[in-house]
Amino acid sequence: MMNKLIRRLISAAAVFLVSNHLAVAANPDAEAIGMQLKRYEAALNASDTDGVMKLYAKDAVFMPQNSQPFVGRDAVKAAYIHVFQTIKLDVQFLIDEVTSLAPDWAVARTRSVGTQRLLAGDSRPEPEGNQEMFLLHKDSDGVWRFARYIFSTTNPASTN
Repeated sequence: MMNKLIRRLISAAAVFLVSNHLAVAANPDAEAIGMQLKRYEAALNASDTDGVMKLYAKDAVFMPQNSQPFVGRDAVKAAYIHVFQTIKLDVQFLIDEVTSLAPDWAVARTRSVGTQRLLAGDSRPEPEGNQEMFLLHKDSDGVWRFARYIFSTTNPASTN
């Protein structure tokens, strides 16, 4: 009886995974958004402000944890310059979902895992983990860009 239940659960999981993969693979917008998120990952890991800014919309808003929002491209760029002067990131994005809201709007829910290292002093890399929401807009050139981006840590609170 238990083996039969386990086989059914495995079959159901396999059908879900295959159908979910096919739905994403068949959605060119989800693929394009996934590529933008990979470009963002690469730009973060390279501390590449210009690379990051290519991914943001003209009316961008960046909402990092424990901070007021950075509104507009100039403010967003200044925030990333500060980030890259302060820490070195080595992260990987895991895409949990991409959902179309309209032909030119979508949301992506992601998680990131990896390390961050303070550049001041002689610090060692520490675990980095976040959950993120990206609101994306497809610009008139057909490219998906980040209109709004918010994240919060998934790391346990420090007891120090």
